Amino acid sequence: MRAALRVLGDLSVTTGLVVLLFCAYLLWGTGSYTADQQVLLRRELLREIPPGGEAGYRHGGPVRLGGAVAMLTIPRLGDDYRYAIVEGVDQDRLRMGPGHYPGTAMPGKIGNFVLSGHRTTYAAPFNRIDELGQGDHILVDTRRVRYTYRVTGQRVVDPAEIGVVAPVPDRPDREPTRALITLSTCHPEYSAAQRLIVSGELEGRERHPVRLE
Repeated sequence: MRAALRVLGDLSVTTGLVVLLFCAYLLWGTGSYTADQQVLLRRELLREIPPGGEAGYRHGGPVRLGGAVAMLTIPRLGDDYRYAIVEGVDQDRLRMGPGHYPGTAMPGKIGNFVLSGHRTTYAAPFNRIDELGQGDHILVDTRRVRYTYRVTGQRVVDPAEIGVVAPVPDRPDREPTRALITLSTCHPEYSAAQRLIVSGELEGRERHPVRLE
């Protein structure tokens, strides 16, 4: 009996260590991958853009899947909060950083600029967006323009509510007249049962070279 209990105890300790290591990988190991991908995306944003071109477009066409769109900065979340936005919201793309929903508006354009991001793994770029309140700013930097969005509210929705990504949120039959932004992530933490949505509206733009590093 003692031998059996000793073996069971050893197995429990081993299992516990494996679980801890796995959790550590999910929280920190995946972040290392995202950090490497962010370096590549930022380099892409810094490449010379042809006259008349703009980050978010390459030679008149939309960004390729997996390509860099712009830089995201949220002052409320700290001075070091800066992420390169990648085109696409599939699993592979969101491991690289916050992703832009293909087909939704590009930065500063009329319509809904929709972004999705992880809340707990792969650097968890949207982990703290629940801290954003009305009036907070969301900055989106392209190669030559900074777009400043003002947060207008947040809410929790079911994953099936796809109206949040419509050009006019929750009004898919309407023609957009404003430039909006939507941030989407899982809710609550460590669960995909619902979605946390932060909404905002374009407040201003600055046309000058912007630091993207």
